[in-house]
Parts: sequence; structure tokens; C-alpha cells
Amino acid sequence: MFKIPDNVSKYDNVYDVLKERGFIEQTTDDEGIRELLGKEKIKFYIGFDATADCLHVGHFMQVIIMMYMQKYGHTPVVLIGGGTTMIGDPSGRSDMRTMMTPETIQENCNKFKQLFDNFLEFDEEWKHIKGEGVLGKGGQNKVPEPGKAICVNNADWLLNVNYLEFMRDIGSKFSVNDMLRAECFKQRMEKGLSFLEFNYMLLQSYDFYCLARDIDCKIQFGGNDQWSNILGGRDLSRRLLGKDTYYGMTFALLTNSEGKKMGKTQKGALWLREDKCSVYDFYQYWRNVEDADVEKCLRMLTFLPMEEVKRLASLPGEEINHAKEVLAYEVTRLVHGDEKALKAQEMARAAFGGGSVENMPSKKIEMPAEGIGIVNLIKQLGMVPSNGEGFRTIEQGGLTLNDEKVTNTKLVLTKDDFKDGYIILKKGKKNILKVEI
Repeated sequence: MFKIPDNVSKYDNVYDVLKERGFIEQTTDDEGIRELLGKEKIKFYIGFDATADCLHVGHFMQVIIMMYMQKYGHTPVVLIGGGTTMIGDPSGRSDMRTMMTPETIQENCNKFKQLFDNFLEFDEEWKHIKGEGVLGKGGQNKVPEPGKAICVNNADWLLNVNYLEFMRDIGSKFSVNDMLRAECFKQRMEKGLSFLEFNYMLLQSYDFYCLARDIDCKIQFGGNDQWSNILGGRDLSRRLLGKDTYYGMTFALLTNSEGKKMGKTQKGALWLREDKCSVYDFYQYWRNVEDADVEKCLRMLTFLPMEEVKRLASLPGEEINHAKEVLAYEVTRLVHGDEKALKAQEMARAAFGGGSVENMPSKKIEMPAEGIGIVNLIKQLGMVPSNGEGFRTIEQGGLTLNDEKVTNTKLVLTKDDFKDGYIILKKGKKNILKVEI
């Protein structure tokens, strides 16, 4: 498990560390939160709905924040949304999420927890004890071990809740007028917002209340798109528990210099599991970020000291490529470990820096006796998404075979073309592959 180095920051208060790294976007009370985090070791939570079977780089930002909080002695409460996933969060979406079966949701929850184990140290003996009914106080079987995270699943308190009791005790505390002004609903009003989704804010707010009531959780963190939901939970907890010691904080989403979300590739999301996104592809994504995004990515996605972040980000001209290589290595080693990160780096250097062919990214194919068409081959290898794109790539001069431009879209390769058992295909500047038979 990766450990954040002690020299990551000159600050002792994690609030100042998160501020320095550029994470904090909005808070319900800047000074109140900073003071709380400086004088107490608190429980805080971040929720993750299990809408897929793997975490992606968008979740990774939240994971890093939990790692910082754990480093400075606070207790991360990882809330996996086995209950809220049954509805789906409308925040940041233009359409309704596809409904998932309870079995799929549970399987996704289990896979989420396995990934969290790679980044956070958990007290596996700790358990949440749910209360009776909607407002009945629950608790915990023990105090979490200092410095360790705990995990809860909101299915525990949501799946069997009595709807009429919930609407009476929780729904009565929400103003529909205020809810309709929330950003998470505004963008959906024109195309249609289902009543099912309209309930989501109540459920997420209830999560905060349950954790505040049962285990004295004091802050909810989330992406900037969760601001309305976090305010709902903060206000509900304060109202029902009669305390003003509950807070919310949101963090900037990972976007590039043009304001677009990062983490999308031609093959889909940038997943944190090797079987969903190869280590090499993961490495190459960060190696190929735009120059303008290097500083932000180093600051938010690595644990290098800020002095080193600023030094690398200010490298002139072509030297910025060294900073990108450091970025790619640091992020990849955090997600996949030192050994795999080093291997990915060696493969990239071999592919683009004239290194050994043995270290290039490679794939093995079964060669038919009659040979294989070049367009069919690059589609089979995943270098293009379709035959049409393959034809266009060749017609536009974007494919080379052993450093020679391919001009014939009907070219058929046979075993004789694979000297020493391989060929080198290159599509554009950044997609290179050693193909073996």
C-alpha cells in the first residue's frame, strides 16, 4: 500500500495541505472547518455510488483526498452507495441512469471495496450498527483503530426503510422550492426529471444524518457537482440533531485547461483496474497530457513536494516532456505499483525513444494461413474502432509498418512479413505496437 511521504507539505493542518494542492472548491465554513481539522481528529465521509464494476480516474481524486486525510490522522468513512445506486444521482447528468439489478449493484460494491483496499488501510473489524426505524439511533461495535479507515454501505439503512415513515420524518424537512433551485436539478428540468431521481437528494442527506447521529461523522466531502446534496445533508443533520458542528466541502473536478473532464480515452473511461485499462495505456494517458495541464496533474495526482511540482511544471520547451514522464510514472505507481509503472515507462521509452524492441507494448495474434488484411488487423488490435476508420487512417497517411508508410488499403500480410516473428505498427504519433505471431 502506497504511503504518502512526510515531506509532501510544509503544513501541519490537512486543510492547508488540500488548499495548497488546489483541491478545495467550496466549503460551508472555511474557518470553522480549518479550525476543526486543526484541533480534532474527526470522521468524514465521501460517497461512491456503485454504477460500474470499477473505480475510474474521476473517483481517484476523492481517493487521494481520503489518503491525505488519513495521513494527517483523520478517519475516512468510505460510503459505498448500495442503496442510492438503486435510484441514481441526477447531478451532472442530462439523462436518467439505467436501472441496475440488486445483484449487479452488490457485485459492484464488492469490487469497489477491493480497490479501496489498495489505497487505504481499513479497520476490518469495525462495523456500523443500524438503528430501528428512520430516526432510531444506531452506533458502532467499536471505536475505529487510530489512523485506519472504515467502510459503510448505505443499503444497510436505506433498503428496508419504511417509505411513509421516511417521508414524514425526513421529507417534511425539505422545501420543494429550494430543491428545484439546486444545480443538480436545474439542468434536468427541461428534458424531464423523474420523481424517482427527485428523491435522491433526500436519501443522500439522510446518509449524512445517519453517520452524524450514529458515529459522530462531522463532514461530508464530494465533487463540486455534489454541492446541493451536501448542503441538504448538512442542514438536515443540524436540524434533527440540534448541533451546528456539521460541515461540507467540495473539490474541483479534474478538468483540463479547456474546462473538459479528464480521464476519457478513445477506449472509454480511464479505469483503475488493469483488466479494464492496461497499465501501459494508463501510463500513456498521463504521458500525453497537454503542456498546460502538467502542473495541475502533478499537484493533484502525485505526492511530490510542491517545490518539485513547481520546478517540473516550469521546465522550458521540450524539457516539459521530462515532467510528463515523471507525472505518468508517479500516477501509475500509485495505482499499479512500482514494478508495473517502471515496466510501462520502459515500454513507452522503447516505443517512442528508440529503446529496445523487447520492451515495446506488444500483442500476439493467430495468423491465418491465407494471411490477414491490414485494415482487419489494426481493427483486431484495437488501433482503430472500425474498418471505416482503418481505411481513412491509411488514406490519410496515418499508418506505418516497420517505419514505412502504408498506402495500400488492400494490403494482405502473411507470415513472411513478420521478420524475426514480429512487425512494428504505428498509428499517428502516439499509438505504436509490436505485433507478434
